[in-house]
Amino acid sequence: MDVGLVTLLLFGFMMLGLISGLSISFVLGSIGVLFTVFLWGPHALGVIPSLIFGKAMSSFGLIAIPLFILMGAILQESGMADGLFGAIHVWGGRLKGGLAVAAVLVCTLFAAMTGIGGTGTVTMGLIALPAMLSRNYDKKLALGCIAAGGALGILIPPSIIMIIYGMITQVSVGKLYAGGILPGLLLSSLYIIYILILCKMRPEFGPIHVTQEKMTLKKKIFATKSVIPALTLILAVLGSIFGGVCTPTEGAAIGAAGSLVCMALYGGLNWPAFQRASLTALRFTAMVMWIIFGAYAFATVYTALGAPDFIQRVVKAMPIGYWGVFILIQTLYFLLGMLLDPGAIVMITAPITMSIVSAMGYDETWFGVIFVMNMQMAYISPPFGYNLFYIKSISPDTPIRDIYVAIIPFIIIQAVGLTIVMLWPEIALWLPSLFFGK
Repeated sequence: MDVGLVTLLLFGFMMLGLISGLSISFVLGSIGVLFTVFLWGPHALGVIPSLIFGKAMSSFGLIAIPLFILMGAILQESGMADGLFGAIHVWGGRLKGGLAVAAVLVCTLFAAMTGIGGTGTVTMGLIALPAMLSRNYDKKLALGCIAAGGALGILIPPSIIMIIYGMITQVSVGKLYAGGILPGLLLSSLYIIYILILCKMRPEFGPIHVTQEKMTLKKKIFATKSVIPALTLILAVLGSIFGGVCTPTEGAAIGAAGSLVCMALYGGLNWPAFQRASLTALRFTAMVMWIIFGAYAFATVYTALGAPDFIQRVVKAMPIGYWGVFILIQTLYFLLGMLLDPGAIVMITAPITMSIVSAMGYDETWFGVIFVMNMQMAYISPPFGYNLFYIKSISPDTPIRDIYVAIIPFIIIQAVGLTIVMLWPEIALWLPSLFFGK
């Protein structure tokens, strides 16, 4: 059967399945099984489990996913966010928009400890949102900065999405981690600059809270002790990976153990909290694994047909050139991100896009970082951005329309950040070349 026709059928059935509301893992797995039987007969079905358990599940790097998820779940239960937010607020409390800036900074720190997009949003939504609203902050600014700040979790290492992307595309996870640091800090800085400028122009959006007690330098330094365990954990995990001491998987084990130490230091180590964290980690890990199973079944059919070569020929024949193809891919990613989970998008598109990366000569690490930046936009893009629903669950009285409006300035800022990294690839490539060489 013609490869082009099968490609259209595969993706047509996939879209029908997703529109029907079925689970992405079930849709991909079912299509993979049905098309295997249709094209090669029932005897070929053995290829799918042999690939899943012989290649995917035997990958040492896959172990990092449950470990980093457990690390994030423990930190979410530890009470660390309260201490971090309080410490940063002490230093910036008399700054217009200081609470919003503190929320973004804490989300940035949580991103560097958890690798999950929703952790920072949920914790800051529970802690920072009431604090801002009680001080008459503009509600849209409060909602937007928390949703956008939390999305940094999938860009700044240890990002779970980067592990999945690296495993599927065979791009070094260490290089992706190094490549995500500066773009993540760039976006965080752009959010803070926007907040400060907005509150300078419209002081009523982020009024200064005048406390009865003046905070002396001694008290500020004392409050800063809450930040030390968090920074130590970040340095232990990322420093061990980039220093060549351990692999990302071994770094994940260090992070999981270190998160328990942090939990104890912040006074949150107890059996109910640990049980909740473990169950959360189990649910997230199971979700990711099922998506991987379904995606491998789907990708097996697609690759066996020789579709990657077909895609390369099609792309090379397109008259839009290097940047035209790149922008087209990012546009498609953005549209998919409005409807699907980033992990599912990796699984569905990786067999296609890696062929295009090879055909067009894009740097693999740079392309991967840009992809994750695009998925970060997906986390806050209407109508189905994950963080928007996290915010809705935290603030149920807020109409979803208000949340959509609140996030628009931050989507624009993310698009600006993505464009900057597109035009200056060194932002994403300097640290990988420094730590790992060319």
